[in-house]
Amino acid sequence: MDSEVNRFLNYIRLEKGLAENSCEAYKNDIALFQEFLEQKKICKWDIVTPEHIIGFLKARRKKNLQSSTISRELISLRVFFRFLTSEGFVKADVCSRVESPKLWKLLPDVLSESKVQALLNAPDSGSEIGIRDKAMLELLYATGLRVSELVNLKIHNVNFETNFLRCVGKGNKERIVPVGSHAVRSIQEYLKVRNPEKAGDYLFITSRNRCMTRENFWKRIKHYSKIAGIGQKIYPHLLRHSFATHLLSHGADLRVVQEMLGHSDISTTQIYTHVDHHRLKNVHKKFHPRG
Repeated sequence: MDSEVNRFLNYIRLEKGLAENSCEAYKNDIALFQEFLEQKKICKWDIVTPEHIIGFLKARRKKNLQSSTISRELISLRVFFRFLTSEGFVKADVCSRVESPKLWKLLPDVLSESKVQALLNAPDSGSEIGIRDKAMLELLYATGLRVSELVNLKIHNVNFETNFLRCVGKGNKERIVPVGSHAVRSIQEYLKVRNPEKAGDYLFITSRNRCMTRENFWKRIKHYSKIAGIGQKIYPHLLRHSFATHLLSHGADLRVVQEMLGHSDISTTQIYTHVDHHRLKNVHKKFHPRG
């Protein structure tokens, strides 16, 4: 089996002119599939079936890999088997009938409303850093912003008269998002202690008067998760997931949530309805006498 793989790698490197990084990615993906086949005692490419490929994809999915990763691995196998077929190493392209797992979207993690509350209460309201971090956490949960959008906010992006903010998201697309009263009050408290002279235009700054970075905020949110005793893996995007899920669970319109999140495709937003259905199923199973 290795000889066919080597021929394929030479083909994409020398004849197709693929970059070394791309060739290495193909090599790694095929090696993973080979390892799977060896466990099944499959030692020839011409006896591989579509079921073997599907089994491999399912095994990869069980490792909680992103659907995009699994899709990429399938693409590598498709290109490889197309080569094997064209060169006569196998009689039929067994990959051609395997569906892409693009719809295998793993449900995002979500914090419960009580855990969100505990996280928002964790910062020290008596220190400048704590007041700043409280405002950032409140705003992130109130608006569902991406962390990159949060740290790039300028002071003039927030309108305190209308309680709306303007941000620029993916694809340089601008959107207007409402801001809840709790977040507005937290930001106003922060602006009272924020250094107005050294800070520049950015809303959230570090203790060194520089723009807050994604990495800095990620460390801060991990710090507060420990204080709050969250007990689950936490990251900034988790508040975005929670924002959308909690809105939908309380009856918000899907199109409105799509608009606030800045999703170009509503199917991306629909995953949060699946999260809520998953939660409801777990609640039913736990509490119903015949669940």
